[in-house]
Amino acid sequence: MPRPTLAGKLVVAISSRALFDLNESHRIYTEAGVDAYHRYQVEHEDEILAPGPAFALVKKLLRLNRPDKQYVEVILLSRNSADTGLRVFNSIQHYGLDITRAAFTKGEATSRYVPAFGAHLFLSADTGDVRRALDDGHAAATIFPSASASNETDGLRIAFDGDAVLFSDEAERVYQEKGLAAFARSETDAALRPLSGGPFKEFLAGLHSIQADFPDDASPITTALVTARSAPAHERVIRTLRAWNIRIDEVFFLGGLDKGEILRAFRADIFFDDQRTHVDSATKHVAAGHVPHGVINAG
Repeated sequence: MPRPTLAGKLVVAISSRALFDLNESHRIYTEAGVDAYHRYQVEHEDEILAPGPAFALVKKLLRLNRPDKQYVEVILLSRNSADTGLRVFNSIQHYGLDITRAAFTKGEATSRYVPAFGAHLFLSADTGDVRRALDDGHAAATIFPSASASNETDGLRIAFDGDAVLFSDEAERVYQEKGLAAFARSETDAALRPLSGGPFKEFLAGLHSIQADFPDDASPITTALVTARSAPAHERVIRTLRAWNIRIDEVFFLGGLDKGEILRAFRADIFFDDQRTHVDSATKHVAAGHVPHGVINAG
């Protein structure tokens, strides 16, 4: 029998607090300690957890799988012990989520297992774990729920910021250090030179790989770039995506306008951005992941 492998799949690692609402459990842990937390989880292990901020996204990711082909693997990375994690797996089974692989670290950081499982994306409620994963070169975000109802579209719709997310923060550094005019000049001068990839480039490439299995008008995934850039800084972005040969379905150059309304109209299932102000704007309408990476998040 061939050895099981995750090769060829889009692998998403998710923390238990991102998948389920563990706010009460986490409060007990922080206020009363690990022993009280352990007792609470064991006493309530037959009580099903409510969905958390990434629950709807995970359902849509798993819905991409077909009987003849498994495109996505979702892996649970939890700071619970296996004992206290039983409640989490009971809830996974209750909701019919096809999640069978997990790591329970008994309080230790989970980020080290992101590359061990070959994960293309790590979603967590713990910013420390997210930062460690990003520092090691992996796509990761702290997820925040939408303040409005979840997106009920059939397809998966994912939106990304550009600089420090899909692309490196090299252009953002110019803007932060020298201002808008210098940024515009620099991007115009470098229009023919593709930007370096950011932490989410490989995750986008994984989505693109799934899209390539479907006709353009029947893809179960729609992607968007929602950036504060505007002309003349648009050209380098377009040429970069062309050089990467990676598909982006919709692109919005907002010139600093608020992103929230665009994301609402796009009906994003999640939006990834390195700036908390944009994340806060987005969560009025859609779920969002903060990517604490690049010059904006330095220090």
